[in-house]
Amino acid sequence: MDNRRWPRSFADRLTEPLPRFRDVWRMMRQRPPVRDLTADAAAIPVAAPATGLPVHQPGTSDVTWVGHATFVLRIGGLTVLTDPVWSRRIPAVAPRLTPPGLAWEALPRVDAVLISHNHYDHLDAPTVRRLPRDTPILAPAKLGRWFRRRGFTAVTELDWWESHEIGGVRFDFVPAHHWSRRTPTDTCRSLWGGWVLTSGQHRIYFAGDTGYGTWFTQIGARFPGIDLALMPVGAYEPRWFMRPMHLNPEEAVRACQDLAATRMATMHWGTFILSAEPVAEPPERAAKAWVETGRPREHLWDLAVGETRTL
Repeated sequence: MDNRRWPRSFADRLTEPLPRFRDVWRMMRQRPPVRDLTADAAAIPVAAPATGLPVHQPGTSDVTWVGHATFVLRIGGLTVLTDPVWSRRIPAVAPRLTPPGLAWEALPRVDAVLISHNHYDHLDAPTVRRLPRDTPILAPAKLGRWFRRRGFTAVTELDWWESHEIGGVRFDFVPAHHWSRRTPTDTCRSLWGGWVLTSGQHRIYFAGDTGYGTWFTQIGARFPGIDLALMPVGAYEPRWFMRPMHLNPEEAVRACQDLAATRMATMHWGTFILSAEPVAEPPERAAKAWVETGRPREHLWDLAVGETRTL
């Protein structure tokens, strides 16, 4: 699978035109000062420091929010990381507002790392360098070389709707409304997407980065019975710029309904300042939208940084 001949570009997978550089410049000029956006940063919930993960009970699945799009998932006997970022800073962004919810030293042996795409807030080189080189990496198409060049020996690249199994847990790579770029010359040269994890007990969807669109209904139809959807709810303002690539909280709730997922956990907020909304606003809007659907409030997991919940 790793020796396949991938296309030069995945631009044909885009569902919206990419922002132009003049749009980026206009967006940056319109964004309020960082001090205004972070005025409510004290409202970001952070769990009391813990010395490690809670004891894992057989037959359950645990979800720990480290921050941004980074989770520690314990499912089917495996420990899985999503888009791991433990760094204090990423390029061109202010330092993180909240510390990682779990100390790196407290991580157990990692059985798989899932990467959604190559943007710096989801693929962090300093964090990746801390992993043992035999750690299994599941990456989008044409992103495997990035890991192999850094010495990783168990790298699997997947196209949309393809799957890979580790230790009885199935990992399916699914579409997202997004794009990829890590340098000025590699736009859409690697793929982007989300992940569906299926064990004997549970099914969890990790959205990565995405705007709203038709893919959610298709994912839900192909993977019925999603117990928990990990959905991005931040980085959505100004809407004229962010709409094609980032869900707002109301769209995240709607997407969760399209997936027919029982529960939703919020992510992609409260860590890095990437956009123009107040930093503590996303979960408030998500909770309001969730309640308005009539779904049980306890099925919305608005986790604190470092909090663990169990299926």
